[in-house]
Amino acid sequence: MPSPAQWAAARARQTMYGALRTFFGGEGYLEVETPCLIATPGLEPHIDPFEVPFIPQTEVGRRRSLFLHTSPEYAMKRLLADPGCPPLFQLCKTFRNGEVSGHHNPEFTMLEFYRPHADYAAIMSDLERALSAAEQAVAPSRGCFTKTPFERLSVHDALLRYAEIDLRAHADGPSLKRAADARGIYTGTSTGFDDVFFHVFLERVERKLGHERPTFLLEYPASMASLAKLKEGDPAVAERVELYAQGLELANGFSELTDAVEQRKRLVEEQELRRGLGRPVFELDERFLEAVGRMPPSGGIAVGVDRVLMLMLGATQIADVLLFPATDFV
Repeated sequence: MPSPAQWAAARARQTMYGALRTFFGGEGYLEVETPCLIATPGLEPHIDPFEVPFIPQTEVGRRRSLFLHTSPEYAMKRLLADPGCPPLFQLCKTFRNGEVSGHHNPEFTMLEFYRPHADYAAIMSDLERALSAAEQAVAPSRGCFTKTPFERLSVHDALLRYAEIDLRAHADGPSLKRAADARGIYTGTSTGFDDVFFHVFLERVERKLGHERPTFLLEYPASMASLAKLKEGDPAVAERVELYAQGLELANGFSELTDAVEQRKRLVEEQELRRGLGRPVFELDERFLEAVGRMPPSGGIAVGVDRVLMLMLGATQIADVLLFPATDFV
């Protein structure tokens, strides 16, 4: 049975959802619902979906594998590509296989929102104000998200501050590895830039972010652009942002890539990464790729609201804010 603290968290969750819906409605956002069950999952190299067999019991459809979505991103961008689409938001259940820890649950709740004719700067402003409004409704004395404006810190400046490494001076994998090794940072055996970067980031940077106030970490190296456009005037970095508070990652967003050819190239590269890691390789979502080429310039972000609620309530484990955490059955 849930503990008294879990019941209190459930009431706080209801209040948080109400405050978020009030905020986004007031900003002109439309709340939408997209399917949890999809035909083509995302291709992020380190995220695995839950596979679900579809067994038709009527004349419609064929026996095949479907998947629980790891993010509503592809579906929401298909809506965003429709002419005249308003700003969109969604609070939905999201599923990622194998993710169980103090800060991970395989089934979790995501807030995802998109604003057309905007960029990641506008999205940061919207998220900052949304979380501040939600915390004032849930725990006004907590002061985690009401300390605005949130810090804006580039990835370059974060590594310089916390790891004493200048990414511009060490822009390739072997050079970055030498710099990290010289500072006593374990980097493993790979000399790939992204691999070395994440060793440095996880050991020296991540846990130091967002303690005095939340931190928007922005301008990731271009190799980590994911679904973000490269920064105009500085293509070495992408208009990608993550939000951190108390050393915990809460959100990941972009000035959205609207070049379908470039998006296809990146997804093919992710297929190869998955293949190299021995993970299942999925087909490209052609409807999503077609929509990317029709999208207006847009900004969007995905937020793990269970983690947000943890920080608002001072909880230390994600299980503390769930009535039925996966730790009950795994």
